[in-house]
Amino acid sequence: MFDVAVFGSLFLTLFVIMDPPGITPIFLALTSGRPVKVQRRMAWQAVAVALGVITVFGILGQQILDYLHVSVPALMIAGGLLLLLIALDLLTGKTDEPKQTKDVNVALVPLGMPLLAGPGAIVSVILAVQNAGTAAKQVSVWAAIVAMHVVLWLTMRYSLLIIRVIKDGGVVLVTRLAGMMLSAIAVQQIINGITQVIQGS
Repeated sequence: MFDVAVFGSLFLTLFVIMDPPGITPIFLALTSGRPVKVQRRMAWQAVAVALGVITVFGILGQQILDYLHVSVPALMIAGGLLLLLIALDLLTGKTDEPKQTKDVNVALVPLGMPLLAGPGAIVSVILAVQNAGTAAKQVSVWAAIVAMHVVLWLTMRYSLLIIRVIKDGGVVLVTRLAGMMLSAIAVQQIINGITQVIQGS
């Protein structure tokens, strides 16, 4: 009742797309200045949101996109634009403002979606579920999805130790680096979406 090849293939695909090591500096930048308990709560909230979104799209993804008349490239471009706005905030230091620090739950947006549960991960899961023709393959697909989110939670949960080591100055540096990385990810996502539109036309 378990297909190791299907599990391994989807897990590696999601690992590359969701990029747990790469999400660490972004998580640290977005949650800096908050109490440790709040940061820990945000770690599991972000993973819970991502898992929820991935699960919904895994079960009803194609139907949702068809019903809304939304193409996958459009989803990619929209996600990329949202990430670009967040990246600009990180680069300009706007996330240091009190309102940003206290009132906005970054665990939901942008961490949960579209950073973790982004267009790439959503599309990969939709295709994996559609291609899993047997019960064993379905079990393997969902096991890979859950395992990936456990890895994401562990990565963010223990990345909080880094904050204690690098202190405030290091957090500012990490924030700027995260902004650069996130802007590059956002632009690449927009380019991929536009490329798919051009190829499809």
